[in-house]
Amino acid sequence: MLDAIRAVPPALAYAIIALLVFGEAAFFLGFVVPGETAVLLGGFLASRGHLDIVTLIVIVVISAILGDTVGYEVGKHLGPRVLQLGIFRHHRSRLDKAQGMLRRRGGPAVFLGRWTAFFRAVMPGLAGLSGMRYLTFLFWNALGGIAWGITYSLVGYFAGASYEQVASTIGKGTAVVVAVLVVAALVVWGVRRKRREQAEEEGYAETPHDRDGLSGPAG
Repeated sequence: MLDAIRAVPPALAYAIIALLVFGEAAFFLGFVVPGETAVLLGGFLASRGHLDIVTLIVIVVISAILGDTVGYEVGKHLGPRVLQLGIFRHHRSRLDKAQGMLRRRGGPAVFLGRWTAFFRAVMPGLAGLSGMRYLTFLFWNALGGIAWGITYSLVGYFAGASYEQVASTIGKGTAVVVAVLVVAALVVWGVRRKRREQAEEEGYAETPHDRDGLSGPAG
């Protein structure tokens, strides 16, 4: 993906990143390619001078807010039929967990869901399904989109800038080693997080819980 984005003109690179971020919740692309990956790569390319970091942040934030809004409308108008899609078949317990979060927290659940790939893909649709008022959703959606867009864009940007600083200070060979170690650490962290989520799902599936959806509108 990095090579593909770097090989195209900046305008097309922005469009690809925007589509991936927008599609996470609007078309449930978050199950396939998390938008955060595209944003991190965009930030990295901005550190290399291929993209502009301010433009990237604006595009990411707008795409995130609009994508979640479409997801909200899909959940609101299509309702339970959305949850019958095959893509959700193996994620029943996680959907129940997301619905439970909406019942307990209301609007803040939309903000918190923005920071987890699975919840980022489904929370807007579940908010619309729950009957949450649009203005409530819009406030927390915008707040989450702004915070998430700025954070991930800058993480990618400063990660790239740090690589350049290390390379100029101690040589590119050592910088490559550092980069490999960082990537390895991220992979280990990702695997452990995945295993933890699976363990939580298994434990959650073993306890009685309501599978009939939300009992009423979320505030």
